[in-house]
Amino acid sequence: MNSQTERLTLSGPAGSLEALLDAPSASEPLGTAVIAHPHPLFGGTMDNKVVQTVARAFVQSGWRALRFNFRGVGASQGSYDEGRGELDDMLAVVAGGVPGDRLALAGFSFGAFVAVAAAARLFAQRRIDHLVLVGAAASRFDLLPVPPTLKSCTLLVHGEQDDTVPLSAVVDWARPQNLPVTVFPGCGHFFHGQLPLLRQVVAGGIAAHAVTAGT
Repeated sequence: MNSQTERLTLSGPAGSLEALLDAPSASEPLGTAVIAHPHPLFGGTMDNKVVQTVARAFVQSGWRALRFNFRGVGASQGSYDEGRGELDDMLAVVAGGVPGDRLALAGFSFGAFVAVAAAARLFAQRRIDHLVLVGAAASRFDLLPVPPTLKSCTLLVHGEQDDTVPLSAVVDWARPQNLPVTVFPGCGHFFHGQLPLLRQVVAGGIAAHAVTAGT
């Protein structure tokens, strides 16, 4: 993402995982955000533009941003496992890359599906300050509900004209949880032409949730 990006190799359950870490240069980081990428079988990688945009928003907000490639993507070992192994990958990245630190979880599309599952697994074990879900793949995977204690720190963003995951599917998932959805009018799944605004919205959500939490 920039000249300060640090390349990492982390241990995963199926072998090594390739990762990239960015940190704010002007201050001590508030914590680390672990960000999951779109579907591995459809070109999803940690270099996806939406994933990079979410990472920039966290760095702008004073957080480290830790992106990683799921098993079988790039230099990460293993092979696609329909979300089960990918959840284990994300949990391994949190365990190995965010030891004892303040934690945020984020994901785009398939990555949002994995991030919600990771939040459901981790929320009782450690504090999660932010959960950012962009283009959540509600029509393609069985997304778990957001843990009730994390609703106030969750940002759910979707494009009005998303033809990969219809907005209606995300609203149907969010409605019984009373979970607000931030909608980008006229925007598709990959937020083409809207990435600067997406960065602003995610950074604004991080700041608002930090105020709500009293941090």
